[in-house]
Amino acid sequence: VQLVESGGGLVQPGRSLRLSCAASGFTFTRYAMSWYRQAPGKERELVATINGVGDFTSIAASVKGRFTISRDNGKNTVYLQMNSLKPEDTAVYYCKAVGQGYQYWGQGTQVTVSS
Repeated sequence: VQLVESGGGLVQPGRSLRLSCAASGFTFTRYAMSWYRQAPGKERELVATINGVGDFTSIAASVKGRFTISRDNGKNTVYLQMNSLKPEDTAVYYCKAVGQGYQYWGQGTQVTVSS
C-alpha cells in the first residue's frame, strides 16, 4: 500500500495550491479519503474528507469556502484544492485512507504560506 502526496511548496498569502495524493495497493473506491494537516507544535487536525464514490464531502470550519476535496477514481488520486491561502495554513499535509477495517497514511507534503 502506498499513498504519495505531492504539490506542496512555498506560496504567498492569497495564492492557491493543489495537493495530490496518489494511491496504490488497495481498492481505492472502497476507501474514504481524508486530508489532515499538522503545524509545528500543534496536533494533527482533520481538514477534509470524501467518501469512496465521491458524492459526499466534509470540510473543516477553519478552511470552509477556501479548500475543496475531490477524487478521481479512474486515477486512484485524491486532491485538495487550496485557495486564498493564509500563513496559518502552513503545515505538513497528509492524506489518509480509511476502509474495510484498515487505515493508511501518506508521508506528508510541506505547505508554507509566507510573503
